[in-house]
Amino acid sequence: MTRRRLSLPGNWMAVLAWIAASLCLLPIAAVALAALTGGWETVGSLAQTVLPRYTRATLSLVLIVAVGTGVIGTGTAWLVTMTRFPGRRLLEIALALPLAFPAYVLAYAYTDFLDFPGWVQTSLRELIGWGPRDYWFPEIRSLPGAAMMLVLVLYPYVYLLARAAFLQQSATAYLAARTLGRGPWAAFFRVSLPIARPAIAGGVLLAIMETIADFGTVSYFNVQTFATGIYQSWFSFADRGAAAQLALCLLIAALVLAGLERRQRMGQRHHAAGRRFEVLDPAQLHGARALLAALFCTLPVVLGFLLPAGLLIWMGHDSFPIILTERYVGFLQNSLTLAAVAAVFTVTAAIFLGFNARLHPNRANKTAIGIAGLGYAVPGGVIAVGLIVPFAAFDNALDAWMRDTFDISTGLLITGSIWLLVMAYMVRFMAAALSAYDAGLSTINPNIDAVARTLGRTPSTMLRGVHLPILRPSLLTALLIVFVDVMKELPATLIMRPFNFDTLAVQAHRLAADERLSEAAVPSLVIAAVGLLPVIVLCWGLGREDRTERDFVPDLDPAE
Repeated sequence: MTRRRLSLPGNWMAVLAWIAASLCLLPIAAVALAALTGGWETVGSLAQTVLPRYTRATLSLVLIVAVGTGVIGTGTAWLVTMTRFPGRRLLEIALALPLAFPAYVLAYAYTDFLDFPGWVQTSLRELIGWGPRDYWFPEIRSLPGAAMMLVLVLYPYVYLLARAAFLQQSATAYLAARTLGRGPWAAFFRVSLPIARPAIAGGVLLAIMETIADFGTVSYFNVQTFATGIYQSWFSFADRGAAAQLALCLLIAALVLAGLERRQRMGQRHHAAGRRFEVLDPAQLHGARALLAALFCTLPVVLGFLLPAGLLIWMGHDSFPIILTERYVGFLQNSLTLAAVAAVFTVTAAIFLGFNARLHPNRANKTAIGIAGLGYAVPGGVIAVGLIVPFAAFDNALDAWMRDTFDISTGLLITGSIWLLVMAYMVRFMAAALSAYDAGLSTINPNIDAVARTLGRTPSTMLRGVHLPILRPSLLTALLIVFVDVMKELPATLIMRPFNFDTLAVQAHRLAADERLSEAAVPSLVIAAVGLLPVIVLCWGLGREDRTERDFVPDLDPAE
């Protein structure tokens, strides 16, 4: 007797894909509905009190981060791609390393280093004999300080996209500008920079979206932004209406930025100038120019990775044994469990969404992927509010019905559970999983699908027997990216975690808020160490891509 294997019909795959897309849309719709039904009195009160302050602080952060990441990311990308100087090969990889650090971890390290009782100011007072009021020193716990932390960890977004754009440019237009009398700087600003502008703008917009979503850094530095306002309204003032309305303001800004980023991404296609693709021979820098280029590229690595890593190790060297205690092993297990479960669920949902759109590339399925990808632009605090509001209403209604009907209290079945937190992570990081899966799926020739179908494969067996084995590297990359992002996520975890279920990120935030920075260094180092995994994979791919670009020059004109 032949054993039949279960297969999943194509229509069920479409249903699962749309369920995943609907779950991603739920918090956005819930926030909008809760905000619009919260009463205009709250809106008026917010407009007269905290809204102007939140707006000014958020816009100031966005402006500083946009300029800082744009200058550092574009400048370093151009130097390591188009010039040669001592240490360039090492720096082109090292410049991506600050991505491993969450901004709030840098905030803890630099506060211990630069604050009044920190090593720098203490050493100055002992060396020069100054008293507390005899000198002025920049305040690290300020809006500029928070902006500096964000710039140091977010500039790699611009660097990676700008470098890829510079690598893909043909040298023809640049060389034509040089032959017409333009100097190196004029040719860069008139030719290379405009061609790479969509990629640079896309990186800056990604950095801005991360900035408006940040909670750990601004809350630790006591900078009043929309992200901190949502948390304070929810917990400190127990005003759910105000939290929903602040979340709606932040949501609108995030969705506008997401639309701009998508438009920039669509505009990144350009035609090579000239009939032949030519790789520009990088200029060899000497003397002071080489020194300045090396210094400009080294400083972001030192300030964004080497110095904070060294500071955290120095801060926590006496506290390292606590990571082996039962309490911290519990924090680590909670973090790993949440990250693993969320990664599996998120990537599985991305597979259904992507494969369904592959089978039926119609407008509805493309819309489903677009809806599912909105979460990357929505801050974790907004997603938390958007999920708690409807599920808390459901839990309360169910509990009231059970009390009236059976005299039984069900309590909160969904709200405050791990599964609702996992759903928040899935909404937040679905776009990352979809991006990695789609990158692998694009390498599978559609003819393979046609051959599999003619051989009698159903959609589910084709997915299981053909696509998934081919896509194993892409799926592992997607799992790794989501896993690390969940390990670092703070605002959603703070708001939605079950009672007495803390993670390393929550513990680090709590210890830092209590000024116990030496103890906060230990969980912060673990988070940063886990964050290094995808960065190492990314750097390896970056180096391989650069070698491919330099060693293989495609001839686009067969006649020549």
